[in-house]
Amino acid sequence: MLTYPGFDPIAFQVGRVKVHWYGIMYLLGFAAAWWLARVRAAKPGSTWKAVDVDDLIFYCMLGVILGGRIGYILFYGLKFWAADPWYPLKIWEGGMSFHGGLLGVVAAMTLFGWRRGRSAADVYDFTAPLPALGLFFGRIGNFINSELWGKVTTVPWGFRVDGQVRHPSQLYEASLEGLLLFVVLALFVRGGALKRPGLTTGIFLIGYGAARIFCEFFREPDPQPEQLVSWLTMGMLLSVPMVVAGFAFIVYAMRRRDQGVAAAQPGGP
Repeated sequence: MLTYPGFDPIAFQVGRVKVHWYGIMYLLGFAAAWWLARVRAAKPGSTWKAVDVDDLIFYCMLGVILGGRIGYILFYGLKFWAADPWYPLKIWEGGMSFHGGLLGVVAAMTLFGWRRGRSAADVYDFTAPLPALGLFFGRIGNFINSELWGKVTTVPWGFRVDGQVRHPSQLYEASLEGLLLFVVLALFVRGGALKRPGLTTGIFLIGYGAARIFCEFFREPDPQPEQLVSWLTMGMLLSVPMVVAGFAFIVYAMRRRDQGVAAAQPGGP
């Protein structure tokens, strides 16, 4: 058993301005995504320019923040909104949904692609490897804030929190949804996945969805209406469509590849 060190969620304070660790984690996530995108855009043969990356990250930041907050309200916080009409604006009280953020980012990427004359698959595939490190930093932020703890356990690496030993589910998610997913995507991209439109996007969706569903078995459901039936949580329910969509993207990518191979054969269409 481990003892939770009890971090102060406020990293530092300048006058009346308090800078929270969670906000710093968000900045680190966006900075990592921007840096990775700049590195990939600078590679020989890339059709992306530095200014494209800067604008894409700006669009995605808006999508994450607006989608994450709106998604949290709709998926988890309707009763809080009913009790307080101003609740959606009180972001400092916490409450961001990954799945809502994902929908916001998809909308932002689609708008970016339309305005720049790029195909949706091109924008999705270029962006897909970028969020993993941000997910890692975000879950570390949850750990520092002492939120989203796992279920009560007897495993030796459990943390004692409020008199009970619990799974460090934030660290499970940081490891699987963040670091492991980042490594898997990096290997596929290095192996040429970007040459098959839709493949990288499919791998990200399946990888995150599967990791989130697995981690939900260890995570304590929120007091909001998240525990739907016995073992099924809202996080699981929202992740299933991600996995299904991921397989659809991979099938699309494989079919396009097969059609390309057939067209290249003598006598092919």
